[in-house]
Amino acid sequence: MNDQIDSQSSEQKQAADRARGQQATTAQASSEQALTFMQMLKSVFAAAFGVQSKANRERDFSRGKASHFILIGVGFTAAFVFLMSLFVDFILSLAT
Repeated sequence: MNDQIDSQSSEQKQAADRARGQQATTAQASSEQALTFMQMLKSVFAAAFGVQSKANRERDFSRGKASHFILIGVGFTAAFVFLMSLFVDFILSLAT
């Protein structure tokens, strides 16, 4: 009788261990997914203004691709320069 109880409890422990292992694998897989466009965009904005957190920077280097950040950074810079030129033209048109 005690042997049956011991075997049942060991089977339950093994099942629980397998379930925990699957949960850990799922959590690890979700943390290793590629960054979304919005996450990359937020990181580029934060980096441009110098307020990137250490946790986000580490996430970017571990999960992001450099080419994606370069493309978004170049696009951001081009948009920033374009908007600044529009702003300067507007201010100059008011001054004359």
